[in-house]
Amino acid sequence: HIAKSRTRANTRERLTADIARYQAQRTAIAQVNRFSYGTGSDYRNGVLGHSDVLKAGPWLIANRPLLRTLVARRFPVVFVDESQDTDPNFIEALKLIAATVGGGFCLGFFGDPMQKIYATGAGAIVPAAGWNQVTKPENFRCPSAVLNVINRIRAENDGLVQTRGRVAIVDDVAALVEGTARLFALPADTHRSERLAQVRRWLAETNADPLWNSTEQDGDVRVLILVHRMAARRLGFADLFAALNDNGADGLKDGLIDGTAWVLRPLLTYLLPLVLAARAGADFEVISALRRNCPLLSKDRLSGQDAAALLDRIRSNVSRLCEMFSSESTSTLLDVFSFVHNEEIAVLDDRFLRFLPSGVDAGAGAGEEPTGEEPAVNAFLACAATQCWGYRTYIDDESPYATQHGIKGAEFERVLVVLDDEEADYSLFSYGKYFGITPLSDKDQEHEAAGTDSVLDRTRRLFYVCCSRAVKDLAVILFVPSVPDALATVITRGLFDPENVHTFGEAN
Repeated sequence: HIAKSRTRANTRERLTADIARYQAQRTAIAQVNRFSYGTGSDYRNGVLGHSDVLKAGPWLIANRPLLRTLVARRFPVVFVDESQDTDPNFIEALKLIAATVGGGFCLGFFGDPMQKIYATGAGAIVPAAGWNQVTKPENFRCPSAVLNVINRIRAENDGLVQTRGRVAIVDDVAALVEGTARLFALPADTHRSERLAQVRRWLAETNADPLWNSTEQDGDVRVLILVHRMAARRLGFADLFAALNDNGADGLKDGLIDGTAWVLRPLLTYLLPLVLAARAGADFEVISALRRNCPLLSKDRLSGQDAAALLDRIRSNVSRLCEMFSSESTSTLLDVFSFVHNEEIAVLDDRFLRFLPSGVDAGAGAGEEPTGEEPAVNAFLACAATQCWGYRTYIDDESPYATQHGIKGAEFERVLVVLDDEEADYSLFSYGKYFGITPLSDKDQEHEAAGTDSVLDRTRRLFYVCCSRAVKDLAVILFVPSVPDALATVITRGLFDPENVHTFGEAN
């Protein structure tokens, strides 16, 4: 990557530092006696991450016949769910076990190639000699209107026609659920959020279903966006997201998505719950949290102290912490963590200390090997503390937003799919190209002609997954540069009935 002429200077600098770090790790690995499984790779301390297991596992199975025998005897029946998104090397490793250990080992793959939405997935599993392949056309989730749409989407792929659809019992009689499936073509302007809200209001009124406006979990509404950044903008944590996502620190980037990044843990597990408890006047919860985390309340520190004065100090500090996280606050996360450390509200991870201002253990971490996380951590600490609330809402699944990749296997009463190529800025998928609004590039046409996986194939499969989540109502918003052109193209495309294709005027 460094040698490529188009690689930017700052990228070369980061990659050079990565190489030096990896070389140091290779030396340290010689002293590691055993490896354990963790959320991320830390080779020098004997920790393997998920991606490491996906590489090491198939290699060991392929090169260690005894391991194949042990696996077959320990697990005589192995079923792989979502096999279309399973790593191809792992698929081949399991098939090798079945082919070489003899009888007594049963291997089965369950999956739908139409739902392959990850680039690394195996897709369709090619049956080996003597295998049985079972096709299941029945769909028990989707109402009739949605089933019609997903069958039209699928007709361009494997042609499987799904039957039956969702059934409800009405007056002791089983009846098909009709449901609704609509598409809205709207202008890709600066009023996207307002237009999305307008569609939800329209659906609530037209369907006589006020839950379309709900932001609570019992509303069972899911707004499906392509990338997390789109939710971050709408929920008010765009800077926090960009800090940990865009600065080349893979561990922090991965930990951002599930809340496990070390810089986020004290916020999610202690500080934000502490503030919420204090705001609610839940004194017992406040004291319980402080006893677990505040070093001032340890037995050693309490001995010989003026307990009343100490509690007044802690009470004042908690009040100040609440102010720092208030909606009117201008405090940054650097302010928060400096305050927490100075006032001993918590014992911070040692990795924080070298990022805090001078005078707050400025020498901590001196001489440590650079980790490549410095730009991301500094950008994170510069974020407004108030952005943590939107992030917490999103990560705790308390908002209606979810990514289109993250909901596979789930189902919701009301599904609103947001298609916006411009805002998503994700070249692997293009809804404009899929609907015929955006012309195909020369490379796209080459892939289509060669029959290789193309942007149309990837987008079609992802769109199918999104639409097939709906158990009652489906709505799709397509943000486009020209609404009149898009309307004509979408109607011609024929995925949605013409009477179910809509647009609006100005957002209100």
